Amino acid sequence: MRFTSEQRLDDGVLEREFTLGEIPGILWTPASAPAPLILMGHPGGLRRMRPRLVARALQSAEFGFAAAAIELPGGGDRPASAAAEGARADLRRALEAGEPVGAEVVDRLVLPLVDKAVPEWQAALDALLSLPGIGGPAGYSGGVISIGIRLAVVEPRISAAVLFAGSFVPRTMFEEARRVTIPLHVLLQWDDEGNDRQAALDLFDAFGSREKTLHANLGGHTGVPRFAGDAAVRFLARHLS
Repeated sequence: MRFTSEQRLDDGVLEREFTLGEIPGILWTPASAPAPLILMGHPGGLRRMRPRLVARALQSAEFGFAAAAIELPGGGDRPASAAAEGARADLRRALEAGEPVGAEVVDRLVLPLVDKAVPEWQAALDALLSLPGIGGPAGYSGGVISIGIRLAVVEPRISAAVLFAGSFVPRTMFEEARRVTIPLHVLLQWDDEGNDRQAALDLFDAFGSREKTLHANLGGHTGVPRFAGDAAVRFLARHLS
């Protein structure tokens, strides 16, 4: 891990950009240390997502958490995948035509992403937890929800997760969801035009966790209210403190 820039944000939060091999990332650490770590998932494009990620990181810092995000495979300036671009184009065509999105399209788009992104998140976790001022346990918060599911199954250092129900989920991920046992807090925007609400409810039902909470709010994909974000961070504080 190599840090490439740093600046101070509100309340003394230190923001540092880094690279991990060829993977760009951003780390936010509060003034208090050591700080438990939240891995912040997102749909890709760190520069595009940065304002929302900064807001989430500052919100997390209020509760004493460090937060980190890395660029997804094929996102931002990382090399694009022709297969993923083809699947994304098929997805857009179906949505624009008002047609159901086929399972084969979802599989082509999401499963290779999960297979590549999860080992990268684990490598980032290795590097981040070795830094002074960063301590375990760790949590995951955000999307792509299939990435969060896989991490919850295979990564024992993640003790709790906040999952954003706002992306298409391959049917095979429902089987993995049954193997999830860590505490979960699932955020669902009820009027998310790009999300299959019933599929999100079915996925929540499939999770094997004994402690799982569904927090649903009216509004579209980017309309998660501030109080819902606060509730999600408080959930992590209960399990990571």
